[in-house]
Amino acid sequence: MTTSSRRLSCLLSVLILTVAAAAELPPAHAVAPWIQSAVIYEINTRTFSPEGTFRGIEKRLDDLQHLGVTVLWLMPIHPDGQVNKKGTYGSAYAVRDYYAIDPAYGTKDDFRHLVAEAHRRGLKVIIDIVPNHTAWDSVMMKNPSWYHHDATGKIIPPNPDWTDVAWLDYSNPQLRSYMLDMLKYWLKDFDLDGFRCDVASGVPTDFWDATRPELEKVKSDIIMIAESNKPELLVKAFDLDYSWPFHSTLTNVAENGQPSEMIQLNWQTERDRYPKGALEMRFSDNHDEKRAIARFGELGALSASTLVFTMDGVPLLYNGMEVGDTTESGAPALFEKLNVFWPIAERRPQFLRFYTEMIALRKAHPALQQGETEWLKNSASDRIVTYLRKAPGEEFFVAINLSNRPVVGAVDLPAGNYEDVTPALDPAKRKPASAVLALDAWGFRIYRRQP
Repeated sequence: MTTSSRRLSCLLSVLILTVAAAAELPPAHAVAPWIQSAVIYEINTRTFSPEGTFRGIEKRLDDLQHLGVTVLWLMPIHPDGQVNKKGTYGSAYAVRDYYAIDPAYGTKDDFRHLVAEAHRRGLKVIIDIVPNHTAWDSVMMKNPSWYHHDATGKIIPPNPDWTDVAWLDYSNPQLRSYMLDMLKYWLKDFDLDGFRCDVASGVPTDFWDATRPELEKVKSDIIMIAESNKPELLVKAFDLDYSWPFHSTLTNVAENGQPSEMIQLNWQTERDRYPKGALEMRFSDNHDEKRAIARFGELGALSASTLVFTMDGVPLLYNGMEVGDTTESGAPALFEKLNVFWPIAERRPQFLRFYTEMIALRKAHPALQQGETEWLKNSASDRIVTYLRKAPGEEFFVAINLSNRPVVGAVDLPAGNYEDVTPALDPAKRKPASAVLALDAWGFRIYRRQP
């Protein structure tokens, strides 16, 4: 297929999705200001430190505080299943006991201490809950009626590929009661600040809608994140969900060469599909994907993060991104122990500087959080995205080259004096923005409009 044909095909696909958008929903529920301005940091306890323990995380809390993140999300901390397990270690998402902690990570007192130390530094802590399925050797298997069965009466997985887990059946009221009590337990006994809920769309929405107010009776100021792309979940139950279509579009542009204007089209499609005021978690890297560096290269990874951190929604940083960590294959550390290689920061010092300065810039300016987004036309829309972020009293202009070729083009930039505030940029390279835009391969600039 020619480049022009591929581009037209991509545009048509997005238009079709827009036409097929879901029926209009009520507005999203109000989200606390601290969530709107949050920066979420995902931790894989097994790989975060050489020890692979809560104490190993605790040793780096000062570093995380200095980095500027505000919410620590720990991947599942429960004992994982050993029946039909995948890889050497098995998946943390095949849970044996929701009330227990994997002894490899430490004790319940160790975890309480970690939460308390994080809170002392002003950091929120949430844990991953896997409500859609359990391990085959789960303690809940003593209640077979809590699971889905096939026509022969055999318990089944959620889909044929997920051979290491068994599918929970929320038509059973006893299961619903058990799961609600379990969530309350973690809030009460460990003073957690909320949950990231795995495959949240696989659980009936009415369970979540009924659960949120019950959890708020235990702790009123919580955050709920849905691993889903299901708009109705944000009406009552969840504060954020996953911007999976945004992530897929970013990957298709940066890795597969689709035109950069697909980013804007996807943004508009999702905006039309979601309830008014809904927020999504944006990301370029997480535990399910190959590392961004492996997919986009070093400069491409920073370019992708510039997009993530200057868009609306709430950004996610996966452990190790801030130092440019990757593995030889770039594979996600889901079934193996692939430790974050922290010393790599010495070889890629621009990463820590970039993320520290980028997070500080975003946190200091409401326009870069939930301000208005205005897309600007440019003459190289196959490679670059250009947009404004606005809030009362401030305005930013962002330009990002999502390709491995340098580009020079024109942009419809409103009149004004725009100061270059790009993180981790050599001061000698800073200059005011103009209607003529020149960006290196994977180059990016952030400008702040001066009064």
